[in-house]
Amino acid sequence: MTELALPASDLFETWADCVREFGDGRRDGSGDWQIQHFGPDRATFEALLELYRTESNPAAVLPEGHVHCDFYWIVESADSASSADSAGGEEGRNGPDMVGFMAVRHSIETEFLRTLAGHIGYSIRPSRRRRGHAARALGLALDRAREIGLDRVLITCDHDNVGSARVIEGQGGVLDGVAHDNRRYWVTL
Repeated sequence: MTELALPASDLFETWADCVREFGDGRRDGSGDWQIQHFGPDRATFEALLELYRTESNPAAVLPEGHVHCDFYWIVESADSASSADSAGGEEGRNGPDMVGFMAVRHSIETEFLRTLAGHIGYSIRPSRRRRGHAARALGLALDRAREIGLDRVLITCDHDNVGSARVIEGQGGVLDGVAHDNRRYWVTL
């Protein structure tokens, strides 16, 4: 079963596996662009956990250009993941298997967020795509957006990312147009 997990120290191994699989590719929703020396190592992991604690705290004063954001790791429970071992899961793991990243931004107060990134960002590791994880995780993220009081959210994807466009449309996304090679969708909550 696909779930959103709060980033935690005990998920280091599955996080590192996920990051290694992405390689140099984008990890939308991970927030890792903010880490100066990024690698699938313990120092990077700890820096991310601290970043997540700070940015998710509504009382925290953030640097200019940043907004409060809840970061989640998209995971598949250990029971479900055991059936996926041959397709990218890891045998013998007792905890959840990380399949991707999710960010729910509390606002889109910056030009970058208003035009390119939106309220919600996500990515699924390559070996776990086309299995419904993105759709289920986006549904959970929309629930979180409702909880924090948003009544409408902007979600974007690359103009040629047909799979992500279908996921967003399946969750009620209405195309607002294409700007800077990004499809812009609004979802009314």
